[in-house]
Amino acid sequence: MNAAPDLGPAARRLGDLVAGAPDDRLAAPTPCAEYTVGDLIDHIGGLALGFTYAATKSAGEGTDGRPSGDASRLGEAWRTEIPQRLGALADAWRDPAAWTGMTQAGGVKLPGEVAGMFALDELVVHGWDLARAIGRPYEPAAAEVEACLALLAGMAGQIDGESPFGPPVRVPDDAPPLDRLVGLTGRDPAWTPSAA
Repeated sequence: MNAAPDLGPAARRLGDLVAGAPDDRLAAPTPCAEYTVGDLIDHIGGLALGFTYAATKSAGEGTDGRPSGDASRLGEAWRTEIPQRLGALADAWRDPAAWTGMTQAGGVKLPGEVAGMFALDELVVHGWDLARAIGRPYEPAAAEVEACLALLAGMAGQIDGESPFGPPVRVPDDAPPLDRLVGLTGRDPAWTPSAA
């Protein structure tokens, strides 16, 4: 594996989107058909915990199954708590030991370096989901997007025989890298709240 990426910038970007999500958008749709904005924010909070535990190779919420996605679980301080969880995730993956050995995330056992890349993918793609749903600009770093594309190309959509995403959405081969990434993860790059 090449040098492990720093998940901090992607985590901060997503944390800023979470903190800035307006109350009047919490019931709005997202590119994830099963989630409202509030549900997606709760899911982000759960995956932040799950991937933090995956980095430290300890059992906890989000390691034995898919993180929740239920807006009714958001506490009063979610705008500060979830960005803090995202920061803790990034800090945990700065430990070189996080990228070695085996771990578990979302109920799947996988090598630490693969789990770390999935953590990056979750940060980048859910950042796109949330930004699109609340009408905010979103520009992840090119290196982050390319790393996520390489991860998905390398696994050919399969982990233990199951796809972790919905069916891919076809996009042109010459589409921008972020469009190709969200298409590979089952999202329509042209999605807007008004089209939902």
